[in-house]
Amino acid sequence: MKRLIFTLSISFLCAFSCNARNTTIVISLDGCRWDYPFWYDTPMFDFMAENGVESGLVPSFPSKTFPNHYTLATGLYPDHHGIIANRFMDTETGDVFSLSDAEQKFNPKYYGGEPIWITAKRQGVRTAVFYWPGSDVEIMGQHPDTYYNYDAKPRLGLKQRIDGILTQLALPAEERPQLIMAYLEQPDANGHHFGPQSKRTRQAVMMADSLVRRLYDGLCRNKLQKSVNLIVLSDHGMAWVDSTHVVNVKPLLKAEWVRSIEGEIPACIYANAGCADSIYQALKDIDHARVWRKSEVPAYLHYGSSPRIGDVVVLPDIGYVVYDKPISAGGTHGYDPNLQEMHAMFRAIGPDIPHLQLPHFPNVCVYSLICRLLDIEPAPNDGTLPFELTHY
Repeated sequence: MKRLIFTLSISFLCAFSCNARNTTIVISLDGCRWDYPFWYDTPMFDFMAENGVESGLVPSFPSKTFPNHYTLATGLYPDHHGIIANRFMDTETGDVFSLSDAEQKFNPKYYGGEPIWITAKRQGVRTAVFYWPGSDVEIMGQHPDTYYNYDAKPRLGLKQRIDGILTQLALPAEERPQLIMAYLEQPDANGHHFGPQSKRTRQAVMMADSLVRRLYDGLCRNKLQKSVNLIVLSDHGMAWVDSTHVVNVKPLLKAEWVRSIEGEIPACIYANAGCADSIYQALKDIDHARVWRKSEVPAYLHYGSSPRIGDVVVLPDIGYVVYDKPISAGGTHGYDPNLQEMHAMFRAIGPDIPHLQLPHFPNVCVYSLICRLLDIEPAPNDGTLPFELTHY
């Protein structure tokens, strides 16, 4: 048995060394605030900080899961790639994009830009993606070489996804991906239910840290740590919301003014013809929120040119939600990306990764970084290379 294991390990190593390009692995931990590793016990994240890049990501607006994961994949702000929220209206058709509506979620018309798995694939780089938002949609007529439908049950568990990455690395050279991406729902799920500063969220962060350690141990066991660049990041942070912090705009609006209200942080209000200014005037002085006409959203938010954005945008103050029903206390996100509570974790380690502490940088830069690591030409995007690499 020992001889068999040794033989398999040697075969694995020899096959892997056939590829000159180092493999890049990107793990997304949904809702992992940049400061969780400073609050909680995260030895693997600390190890990555000590031996690679330690930083944080400034999310794109709105600081929500689907828009930001697609921004990480394309290097485009949501205003430019089209996924402008987790829920929004297609103003041309009246259709509503929603993560709970499979027909709309899987419709390629919503997905602009070129995600990294397509950029890589069209330049001869094999790809494997575990549940990254948008990866199961046929964008530009293509999917990653290996991908998983998030709505298909049973869904792979978090540990299975990590082990699946190691399985991909053990494939024969002609089948092995050089870009692997994986999405994990934690610690976002616990952060929503219990808030960012809670025992259950701490447990979720520590579990995520242990899963990354499991992956890195697998790389080391097969002597691959010098051939793999590992990036661990997140899409956004998390903030506490009290159950009484509701901004209800509906009582201030006449029904005949409003075509639809979609979302809560921010709320996009779609006006009936000629009614946008009436809506703005009725809401502009409300407490605990900023209200803008679409054309007047501040430039630093990079939000307002897409036809899918509402005629009036209502952004609640941090800790508040635009809603018309009672809410439960807990954690949430979507707020102004300049707020530190919304910033996301970033760690990177590997043969092409320098050792440095870096100020937080915009998440539109991640796409350029992955392209550089893979030595491929990026599609047009809104980011730049966030730091210089070694070996280049």
